[in-house]
Amino acid sequence: MEHYFISAMFEEYDVIVVGAGHAGCEAAHAAATMGSKVLLVTMNMMTIAQMSCNPAMGGIAKGQIIREIDALGGVSGIVSDKSMIQFRMLNKSKGPAMWSPRTQNDRMLFSQYWREALEANPNIDMWQDVVNKIIVKDNKVIGVITNIGIEIKGRSVVLTNGTFLNGLIHIGEKKFGGGRTAENASTGLTEQLVELGFESGRMKTGTPPRIDGRTINYNIIEEQKGDDSPGQFSFLNPIKLPKQRSCYITYTNLDVHKTLETGFEKSPMFTGRIKGVGPRYCPSIEDKINRFSDRERHQIFVEPEGWNTVEVYVNGFSTSLPEDVQLKALKQIQGFKNVKMFRPGYAIEYDYFPPTQLNHSLETKLIDGLYFAGQINGTTGYEEAGSQGLMAGINASRKINDLDPLILKRSEAYIGVLIDDLITKGTDEPYRMFTSRAEYRILLRQDNADLRLTKLGYEIGLASKERFNNVSDKNSEIKKLFNDLKHKKLIPIIINDNLKINGSSPIKEKTSIYQLLKRPEIDIEKLIEIDESLKNYLSKYSKEIIEQAEINTIYESYIEKEQKLVEKVEHLENYKIRDDFDYSKIKALSSEAIEKLMNIKPKTIGQATRISGVSPADISVIMVYLKR
Repeated sequence: MEHYFISAMFEEYDVIVVGAGHAGCEAAHAAATMGSKVLLVTMNMMTIAQMSCNPAMGGIAKGQIIREIDALGGVSGIVSDKSMIQFRMLNKSKGPAMWSPRTQNDRMLFSQYWREALEANPNIDMWQDVVNKIIVKDNKVIGVITNIGIEIKGRSVVLTNGTFLNGLIHIGEKKFGGGRTAENASTGLTEQLVELGFESGRMKTGTPPRIDGRTINYNIIEEQKGDDSPGQFSFLNPIKLPKQRSCYITYTNLDVHKTLETGFEKSPMFTGRIKGVGPRYCPSIEDKINRFSDRERHQIFVEPEGWNTVEVYVNGFSTSLPEDVQLKALKQIQGFKNVKMFRPGYAIEYDYFPPTQLNHSLETKLIDGLYFAGQINGTTGYEEAGSQGLMAGINASRKINDLDPLILKRSEAYIGVLIDDLITKGTDEPYRMFTSRAEYRILLRQDNADLRLTKLGYEIGLASKERFNNVSDKNSEIKKLFNDLKHKKLIPIIINDNLKINGSSPIKEKTSIYQLLKRPEIDIEKLIEIDESLKNYLSKYSKEIIEQAEINTIYESYIEKEQKLVEKVEHLENYKIRDDFDYSKIKALSSEAIEKLMNIKPKTIGQATRISGVSPADISVIMVYLKR
């Protein structure tokens, strides 16, 4: 087939983004907002930012990522807020480092609002087509070739192909090509990238059946309401949610498990037809009952798909068993006796590229100007994909303007932890973010993402002036209240009786609010109950400011401890290593360390310390060698 440029239609773009999922949308928006001319190529413009799996955003650690995307100037938080049908702050009973916002979303509105945001950006063009080849000259990407034979020039390319690269869908013994149900797979790119020298692998994920909510008996399952005072993701444009839709909880039982087991002989997971590695932390229902055979039941979350639809997502019932087995098992779940199924669950295998082949900017080491973001890097989840897309878009835009890449540190953001984990450690199973992956989680809270990152987002031209001003004002207010808490003192005769009622020892002299808040049994709300005059005193501050000052007071020593730890290891992150450094010359290094170091080529000693297979002794040897 002859390839050609349509000059009347396509100019040379600064950034070409391939794929319009969560990663692609954030990449296109970021690069375009920063001034780059962007082309977003997608197979289907009707499925832009489609929520392929559950209709929800955020959750444990993932909520922190969405708030960081928002703080930097991304769009996922804004779209999530506009399309939410329920809001919950998870882990509220734990410390603030663990608080994680989560929204249940209207699937159709989510996609609609994302498309509107992209169309509102004059620097973004869109084209419906399939990219099956990149154009490379002298190890530099210079454009793409589409399925209908069009060459489009681009100074950089961001691949965000999701599960579409040679996607293969499994339902029982049936299998067929596809990147998502009713959508074709993408072919050609994997094969070309492998020819160019990239290593590829195979992963697997899955989705549960969707059912008709009109056929569920909600009266006999557990209702899960949203928060009484619902919050939001975005630090911009407060949104009030006047009403919410409830989710529900039900459970499998032994009869369900027995029915599912009848399909095991046709399960592509157990017969070996699926070769890809699936997500450890989101296993299929057949995997759960096989691995945890002693468990009599498993939790099922019943999640509505939107405001004006009866379609329901059966969270916790991901499966690739035959469709008749799926329906029979569903009908044996409490509340599902008369259930009707809209579409069956399925498993999907797809190609990915081990992320150790990337720099921290998400640019590939092999091809200049080529970036990977999202599931192509072996991650799972909308939030993980969106954050990578954001950073790839930022860095593709900065590169063509001869600016250094933006690299977030592990001490600056969960996004920094995510990317450093991928680049330094790699992954051979779908990577999902958890709070336990972050060493500095008391610093990386969801509530302070704007204080950490908005100034940075503004400086690179992504976050707006309005955002920057809001954060500056917020920071000043927090400092003022924090100082006030140290000077405002409460009188023993007024508060001692109520202190005793709250299990706290009485005070002998005037004591500052700051000191009282150090007591584990005391918080701002209790102090207001103890001394009502505080309510008027604090009324000039917003709820958000009060919460920040309270957290900074209660966790002051922990915050200082983590900051000192960051400073302690900072010198290792600043200890640079040349890209051409030859580790094989250091005879004292283990062979495993040499292999890993030569493959990953860490930029700093700090990064080298996080490579599995590189011991502290190896690091000491490298540092001695470098000093010579």
